[in-house]
Amino acid sequence: MVDSPLVEKRLDQWLATADRSLSRTVIRKVIDLGGVHVNGRRVRKCSQALKRGDKIELYRDQQPLTPFRLSEEDVLFRDDFLLVVNKPSGVESQPTPSRYKGTLYEALLVFLKDPYRPLDKPELGMVQRLDRETSGAMIFSIHSRCHKPLTEAWQSRRVRKVYHALVRDPGLDDEGEFISLLARNRRTNRMKSVARGGKSAHTRYRVLKRLSGFALVEIQLLTGRMHQIRAHFSEAGAPLLGDKLYGGTCCLGGQEILRTMLHSFRLACDHPVDHKVVEFEAPRPHDFDSLLTRLENNHDDVS
Repeated sequence: MVDSPLVEKRLDQWLATADRSLSRTVIRKVIDLGGVHVNGRRVRKCSQALKRGDKIELYRDQQPLTPFRLSEEDVLFRDDFLLVVNKPSGVESQPTPSRYKGTLYEALLVFLKDPYRPLDKPELGMVQRLDRETSGAMIFSIHSRCHKPLTEAWQSRRVRKVYHALVRDPGLDDEGEFISLLARNRRTNRMKSVARGGKSAHTRYRVLKRLSGFALVEIQLLTGRMHQIRAHFSEAGAPLLGDKLYGGTCCLGGQEILRTMLHSFRLACDHPVDHKVVEFEAPRPHDFDSLLTRLENNHDDVS
């Protein structure tokens, strides 16, 4: 809360006084990213004047203060209706309390901006979410004609979604599937299979490569529940490498695994306008393949 001696201060000045562990430079960057809220609303103006009784909240996500920006190298496909990008790990798909600027959603709005019509907001429909640590293919509609049919295709499960993951291998079958009801524990934010009250979740997989104690698996999502892949494989005794929340191995040979090793590898669907089948693949990122190479070099291949 703002008390009376600080009523006349700007937002950045008040925060610098309230939290002396943060420099004025850091505070201004956090405000610019969207990590400061006044009375429950995000404020991105350092000069915002405060009033007595204002409630100030500051959120930090420990991610870089330099906002992510999309480049042409990240684009897998684009026409007048669809945009498919290869999302890097470490980028939030959509705004969070900690940031608006630098999320993939905001970066897409900047990327799609018409420099000759600066007041026009780009058309952007988001039907898919990937966790911050998950990399890979994401599809967006960028035309009003496309929003509804793409959303309907996604909701009716007419989009084929294929992922690659590195997992612990307790002796997985060469091919298999997990079918359960998943529900979220609000205290831990973990999903788990329950006997009743959850949402149906269906995951298929096949082992692409076995290494002593680990495996590279290809996964097809037939539903799209929160943390579905992570929860199902953890419950099978095969948590994803780097997945701290679900018990995954986070250190190999003294080297920390810095993120969950999950990658959205392929998307396929009917084009919402011309109805032809389109398919997109996102090459696996360097950190994923580098860890795979370490596993191949440090363990006997038993595939």
